[in-house]
Amino acid sequence: MSTDLRLASGSASQRDEALLRISEGLSACCEPEELSRVLADQLDGVINFDHLDVLVLRENSKEIEWHAWGKGSVPFPDAPIEELPTWHVYDSQEPLHIADWNKDERFPRLKQWAATIGVNIGSVVRVPLTTPHRRLGTLGIISAPGITYGAEDVGFLRLIARVVAFAIDDGLNLRRAEAAQECLRHQNDRLQLLLNLTNRITSNLDLRELLRAISANIREVMQCDAVGISLPDPVSGNFRLYALDFPGGKGFAKEELIISPAKSDPNIRAFDTLKPVIVSMADADDFAREAYEIVVAEGIKSSCHIPLVNRGRALGVMVVARTTEKSFTPEDVDFLTQVSGQIAIAVENALAYREISELKDKLAQEKLYLEEEIRSEMNFDQIVGNSPALRRVLELVETVAPSDSTVLLLGETGTGKELIARAIHDHSRRKDRTFVKLNCAAIPTGLLESELFGHEKGAFTGAISQKVGRLELADQGTMFLDEVGDVPLEIQPKLLRALQEREFERLGSTRTKKLDVRLVAATNRDLEGMIADREFRSDLYYRLNVFPIRIPPLRERREDIPQLARYFVQKFARQMQKQIETIPAAALKALTDWDWPGNIRELQNFIERAVILTRGKSLEVQLTELQKSGIKRSVGSLGSGGRDEIVRIVKETISDLNNGGSRSATKEYDEKQRQEIISVLRETKGRVSGAGGAAERLGVNRTTLLSRMKKLGIDPKQFS
Repeated sequence: MSTDLRLASGSASQRDEALLRISEGLSACCEPEELSRVLADQLDGVINFDHLDVLVLRENSKEIEWHAWGKGSVPFPDAPIEELPTWHVYDSQEPLHIADWNKDERFPRLKQWAATIGVNIGSVVRVPLTTPHRRLGTLGIISAPGITYGAEDVGFLRLIARVVAFAIDDGLNLRRAEAAQECLRHQNDRLQLLLNLTNRITSNLDLRELLRAISANIREVMQCDAVGISLPDPVSGNFRLYALDFPGGKGFAKEELIISPAKSDPNIRAFDTLKPVIVSMADADDFAREAYEIVVAEGIKSSCHIPLVNRGRALGVMVVARTTEKSFTPEDVDFLTQVSGQIAIAVENALAYREISELKDKLAQEKLYLEEEIRSEMNFDQIVGNSPALRRVLELVETVAPSDSTVLLLGETGTGKELIARAIHDHSRRKDRTFVKLNCAAIPTGLLESELFGHEKGAFTGAISQKVGRLELADQGTMFLDEVGDVPLEIQPKLLRALQEREFERLGSTRTKKLDVRLVAATNRDLEGMIADREFRSDLYYRLNVFPIRIPPLRERREDIPQLARYFVQKFARQMQKQIETIPAAALKALTDWDWPGNIRELQNFIERAVILTRGKSLEVQLTELQKSGIKRSVGSLGSGGRDEIVRIVKETISDLNNGGSRSATKEYDEKQRQEIISVLRETKGRVSGAGGAAERLGVNRTTLLSRMKKLGIDPKQFS
């Protein structure tokens, strides 16, 4: 090394201080340029350099994600990245140190590029930016001739690179998280719109009010300026602007506007072709003159015209417009097309409602028929439903019931495995004998063996008398072992022997007893997986798995949900001495669409709660509960006000049942509720729906609150 070369770096103490400052400074950096600038500023005076840059590649790619200069910015070389020092360092994960640029022959194209743009290079150091999780890119410094770097400088720069790598990784992760969060919010908004549409379509048949509400929802979610829905005018054959949401409009476009469109008009094209049409207002030829003048006057720059199609027939056109040049993406068009299908259904329903007034009640709600007993075509008592999935199960039951073969019922909790077991017994030759059931999960391990096989007096501490086991009670009949997967390993061999050899001994007895029992077992667990984990004996499994029947969860037999709902309403209304005659169609639709993770048991409990809360002849279903998670639908999540309300209604219901009803109590309740609603309306200045509206504050559905306000004679406009 020449003696006239200047020192490349500062003292050790200066480096330590610089490292600390860099760590602190980089933690606050958000953008690549800011990070590179802070790094260059903090290294200035600690190590000599004329150029400093940071380059980050996309993960598992040769594409540059970003490249920022902290000092001495120059254009990026016009060469494949594989021929640059950056890739050499990134690929090898080893630092690159070129003490004398003019003598190094490894990067000829880069040397030619540097000479072309007039960059005078003396010494180069480039180190990898790497975290324990991934390779990020490289950090490099370049000095002019006269300054050279040594091994100590390379080591110091590698130490700096560690700090920089973690700062970059944190920034990338933060940006990805923010992007994911924004994407999730965007998706949630659109999903919520679809849910709102579903609720409105099933609960509102006033066409104009429905389309206005839908237009407002779409405008907000799509972040556009105007949404209008046009329907063909039956008299003129032209399009009538039936509903419009345009808060920033100047009044030129308004509802009931009828325009004679040209054949090339976007609405006509969308209506005739059943395909979306996107237009820019620069295309004046696409519009009739009158329509174009209105569009220009309103300041609209771009629009998307979506046909409202149901069953292959166009019913109208939805127009989503913006006053900016921002166009509509394919994703926007796909989503709007999905939305338009639901709107088309709403339009068709409402038009049918208009034409056939006597169907009004049927479109708003379904009739609840009180039946003495619900039976399927196969005549299986107490098994409600007629879906293909359930019919397949009942066909299997019919097939296996006459035999004495062991049956294994598989299915999720709450699917009605005990009812199927009873059906097998009732259709077998043992139907006149005993049906004995035992839930293996509900009995402590130490007592299960005694429950199954019985015991003699003195067999163990506490055995003060002889006990006959469940298997012995089921002799000549049917034994139903529920949750058989919870039978402990130490009891499984004895159970296997009882099933296979048809004999057993009571605990504490040496006398073998013969057994003639038909076994039906059930479980919601994966027995094969338990065998692999040595939690269940394979020989017992094969003995149980003679004739397996899978009971479908409720989400796979949605057709049965309305019938089940009616059955449970009838059952609980009779128990509570209530007269419930109808279930709203919107409620049945929501019940059918819900996945019911707890299956029939969950549906039964939900209906029982609804019957308790119902005060009239129409079932009052809390649809908002179905829009939350299953756990949140518990009474405990309703808050103190909700719990108090339920307790109060239950008490009043019981009191009414005991006293034959109390009109004064009902009047007192109505007046109390009226004052509560008025109080909230005053706080919200008459606003019923939306964030912070009265419906949200009271925790009820908007349509439910409006219905209640109408009944109590409350006009929200008085408080606006």
